[in-house]
Amino acid sequence: MKKTRYTALAALRPLAAVIGLAGAFGAAHAAGYPEQPITVVVPYSAGGGADNAARIIAQGMGEVAGQSVVIENKGGASGAIGAAYVARAKPDGYTVLYDASAFSINPVLRKLPYDAKKDFVPVSQAISVPNILVAAPGSAFNSLPDFIKAARANPGKYTFASYGPGSLAQMAAELLKKDAGVDMVHVPYKGGAPAIVDVMGGQVDIYFANAASSLNYVSGGKLKALAVSSAKRMPELPNVATVGEAGIKDFDVEEWNGFFLPAGASPEVVAKLQDLVQKALARPDTREKLAKLGLTPVGSSAADFAKFVDAEQIRWAEVVKTNSITVN
Repeated sequence: MKKTRYTALAALRPLAAVIGLAGAFGAAHAAGYPEQPITVVVPYSAGGGADNAARIIAQGMGEVAGQSVVIENKGGASGAIGAAYVARAKPDGYTVLYDASAFSINPVLRKLPYDAKKDFVPVSQAISVPNILVAAPGSAFNSLPDFIKAARANPGKYTFASYGPGSLAQMAAELLKKDAGVDMVHVPYKGGAPAIVDVMGGQVDIYFANAASSLNYVSGGKLKALAVSSAKRMPELPNVATVGEAGIKDFDVEEWNGFFLPAGASPEVVAKLQDLVQKALARPDTREKLAKLGLTPVGSSAADFAKFVDAEQIRWAEVVKTNSITVN
């Protein structure tokens, strides 16, 4: 028996040594992260608000890390297609999701091919940004009260764009419908860029556009700003009233973007990526570029971002229930 026990213990020692080496290798690998290019998946179309912000931050991250940080667009289903792709990716820190507010809205509106809480690790909130309610430059409406008056007189006549069913752009407009007592028709797109093109051309009447994708067009006269969705006016648009100032009380909607890793990513890699994001957002050139798009850098910790994402999902679940919002 003694010999048998000795033999069994001896047999376990090489396995323990292998496990120890694997752990040491994993820690050493994380310590050197990133050692190869990072792919940041933006689950929206190129040229949209999230894409514009992601490219600015990715450039800063690449300069801090000394590695390429490549943006890959996988749009559709208000971000769900790209998110599902990242959920299936290897959790080594080299495939990263850069998502927006829809990440917390999708789970309360539709059946998803992933579990937002179980299949991802929040890393850092990158930015926050108001939405700008825009119309074509030749629109007959010069303010939100103008539009509300016309919409009340013509139920179902006017349309609003979004970058997908369940997107924050739709949610903001649905809140406006409810609170202003107007009936509008939803026209969803696969991203912010094509939505803006059709609003510019007058094919769609209004759009709660992410400031990152619309501020330059507003400043250049290619879009007309009717209101901003935040509680306070945007410094970049001091003469544009908030939705609240237009008579819709307690209206405060802001978009957010943030970084996520697939579940299973090691705490060391999460911490390394969080640090990389924070350092990129602290760079003066990055902050200056974001400010030009009306974006406010955040750079939260992974723990704080996880709490924020959960709170956002609870908030939008209440809005969906109260306003009876559904998607096809």
